[in-house]
Amino acid sequence: MSKIEDALKKARSKASSLNGTPLDPEFPAPATMESPVSGTSLDLYIESQRSIARMKEFKPLSAGELAEQRIVTPGMEVDGVSNAFREVRTKIVQAARGRNCSVLVTAVTPKAGCSFVALNLAVAFSLDETKTALLMDSDLANPAFHNLHGPEDGPGLAEYLETDDLAAEKIIHPVGIHRLRLIPAGKTQNVRREHFTTVKMRHLLAEIAERYPDRYLIMDAPPILSCPEARILADACDLAILVVPYGKATEAQIRNASQAIGPKKLFGVVFNDEPSLPSGLWRKSNGQHRAV
Repeated sequence: MSKIEDALKKARSKASSLNGTPLDPEFPAPATMESPVSGTSLDLYIESQRSIARMKEFKPLSAGELAEQRIVTPGMEVDGVSNAFREVRTKIVQAARGRNCSVLVTAVTPKAGCSFVALNLAVAFSLDETKTALLMDSDLANPAFHNLHGPEDGPGLAEYLETDDLAAEKIIHPVGIHRLRLIPAGKTQNVRREHFTTVKMRHLLAEIAERYPDRYLIMDAPPILSCPEARILADACDLAILVVPYGKATEAQIRNASQAIGPKKLFGVVFNDEPSLPSGLWRKSNGQHRAV
């Protein structure tokens, strides 16, 4: 079962000045949107909250389906883990001073549970009725969320980067969780890493951020030490979280990974125990949450 100690250590209060809007077709795009804290755009902020309520959704995933996807939600027998993800969410919101931001989730090594952390962090944002979350599968070589997005269900990030006339809203898909959207990796996995440095990729990130103030982008990325793509994405995002497999990484690996991200972007470290959920039930044993 996942063991997340001190969800984030040494959180860096890097404030984000970005705004953002969902690219879903049902959302009207406001001309401008400032932080509701400023009091200068109260009407637009109220309309954005109404837009959240109007989001089209699939049939919500059942408790069994959530467990099968390794999604931690309140009410499961792992409330401590759910609360840890919500605490991380709160720290991110505080660091961004109430505005939206993009958060890269990367790992020290492969199979560290990075996708588990990215998915559940996105779910934690979607649990807040005043916010929406967009999960981007940016590990094109090893996509993690094909079970949330079937192979027949439209294009993803790879197709967007390879196609000149594919609109961003075409790659954003509902997944059966309220206020959560997914950009899947896509069917094509041989996208050149140079695509991540293109104007089109940066335009996508800017468009997501600027069109709606309540959408938080969570990017699931490859391991930072072995994949240059992760370092490119770390440079493009607002904040980065480093996932460390508990007890399976050396101090030197953690230090090198942190340096690869850079002190300006590294928000904190999450220690993870690579959870699995074979039976769909999570129980508490000897004071620790474990999969059964």
